[in-house]
Amino acid sequence: MTKPSLPELLHAAVTAVGGTERPGQAAMAGAVAEAVDDQSHLLVQAGTGTGKSLGYLVPALAHGERVVVATATLALQRQLVERDLPRTVDALHPLLRRRPQFAMLKGRSNYLCLHRLHEGVPQEEEEGLFDQFEAAAPSSKLGQDLLRMRDWADETETGDRDDLTPGVSDRAWAQTSVTSRECLGATKCAYGAECFAEQARERAKLADVVVTNHALLAIDAIEGAPVLPQHEVLIVDEAHELVSRVTGVATGELTPGQVNRAVRRAAKLVNEKAADALQTASEGFERVMELALPGRLEEVPEDLGYALMALRDAARTVISAIGATRDKSVQDEDAVRKQALASVESIHAVAERITQGSEYDVVWYERHDRFGASVRVAPLSVSGLLREKLFTERSVVLTSATLKLGGDFNGVGASLGLAPEGTAGDDVPQWKGLDVGSPFDYPKQGILYVARHLATPGREGSRTDMLDELAELVEAAGGRTLGLFSSMRGAKAAAEELRSRLDKPILLQGEETLGELIKNFAADPETCLFGTLSLWQGVDVPGPSCQLVVMDRIPFPRPDDPLMSARQKAVEEAGGNGFMAVAATHAALLMAQGAGRLVRATGDKGVVAVLDPRLANARYGSYLRASLPDFWYTTDRNQARRSLAAIDAAAKAEQS
Repeated sequence: MTKPSLPELLHAAVTAVGGTERPGQAAMAGAVAEAVDDQSHLLVQAGTGTGKSLGYLVPALAHGERVVVATATLALQRQLVERDLPRTVDALHPLLRRRPQFAMLKGRSNYLCLHRLHEGVPQEEEEGLFDQFEAAAPSSKLGQDLLRMRDWADETETGDRDDLTPGVSDRAWAQTSVTSRECLGATKCAYGAECFAEQARERAKLADVVVTNHALLAIDAIEGAPVLPQHEVLIVDEAHELVSRVTGVATGELTPGQVNRAVRRAAKLVNEKAADALQTASEGFERVMELALPGRLEEVPEDLGYALMALRDAARTVISAIGATRDKSVQDEDAVRKQALASVESIHAVAERITQGSEYDVVWYERHDRFGASVRVAPLSVSGLLREKLFTERSVVLTSATLKLGGDFNGVGASLGLAPEGTAGDDVPQWKGLDVGSPFDYPKQGILYVARHLATPGREGSRTDMLDELAELVEAAGGRTLGLFSSMRGAKAAAEELRSRLDKPILLQGEETLGELIKNFAADPETCLFGTLSLWQGVDVPGPSCQLVVMDRIPFPRPDDPLMSARQKAVEEAGGNGFMAVAATHAALLMAQGAGRLVRATGDKGVVAVLDPRLANARYGSYLRASLPDFWYTTDRNQARRSLAAIDAAAKAEQS
């Protein structure tokens, strides 16, 4: 039997999921197959509606080697494992004459820990473990969550938190899960044979396709101990998120509360001298943090340096002492020791990293209303790490609806550690960029309106002219508005103002769960939804409920953001344009994602309104506009209102 062609396989898969074949999807599948065969790398931009999941799954399954697919969002992981992969595998099975296996793999803390569930949680004050079920009142929310999880443990096959519906609070989940550092290890644990996390790893080892998330991919790359099984092909979906997810995993943090918890956990397990030294160091650190003012620390201040060295040395002594002592009077001693060790090791690692003072790290103080002050350390850049860990010994495909900024892929490529496209060299990863377009007719389906007449937004102060403009646009659109704001304060101010002015329901992020807000927004066309960062990327509402997307201003990083400003400065010191490489790239990605909320289906029509004149007037405006979908462009406010009114009238006529 001849080997089936890629178009045949793609046709079978698209038919199986009930989709429509698109030229962009076919072009993408061909390019992915070529990259995998050549063991080269590919950056592919595939607009909403292209069907990019099948565009990479079909050639990957056809290749026959093990593939890891890493995504940023839970929603896409679930879509792949619950919908796309089962149907695609069923459709390809007769043609490939084999049935590829697939599995989901997440970090250990995403799985229920049977040891924690049955033996209890390490106690802070007392020796040993306590039964969290007895400690929580059965009538309390925590008690009810814990009892429900105990019942669920008997019936679940995966132990995966995301399979528990309805979900439980973070506090309840923390009582019944462990991090990889706290885990006793399958061989030492009484429940090792039944462990959900270990079973997930075993399934992944046997699977042809392993679906994971960016965070686990980052841990696999950074920590050196392989978490993911060996694989020949890596596909990174939602790749515009990768740099920030890897940065998050590589960021360390110390807070007085965290240090105090570690002291309490370790105190019963080590000799008095070691415990006292850690307690004294903890108190010294807490005193320094009481005076901490938010901002970057170009050099570690002397008092912080001394406090961190004391913490580091005391933590090292405690780690040695915990390793050397056994105390049979402590109930379930191994679990208690393991948790104490994990919390002290974490403090030692961060204190050591900051006191060593690498030029490749950025250190800063942060203040949080609820949690007080913290000191944080993050890599100045993750591009070197990604180049070394990601692009060697396997073919990598990175895909997203937004990878091509300002007209090419080099900006995103540089953030991933790639030299400009076409650069030759022995140790330079070879890659190609491909934009397969979108099935949507953007110039006919959408308008980009820039309110050129408004005042340039300043850092502080109310923007009454912007609020007037917003109210008029929402009125013309008949509601149907997704408001994307660069700060929560801006979103709140706009929601309060428009609630007093307009007879339209205004939903505000934070007043309900995100899922509930989006559901209510989609259900009623007159409703508006205002919010900040997660709405720029997480809203998929096709149809008449979302016909106006408003951005209050260009979402540059805050000028006082320690990490972004340090990255900008580093680019400038190396002779580059720091503003364009960091701030403008950040803004372009967010704006492209935000503008992508408007057109989600072939029948969608609407307006993206940017209430920041800099998009029309500033020199960098053309770069930002070139990163957005190719909407029809205008700065005429009357034109925008007329178009919105016409779209609203058409939607109402269709409804009736």
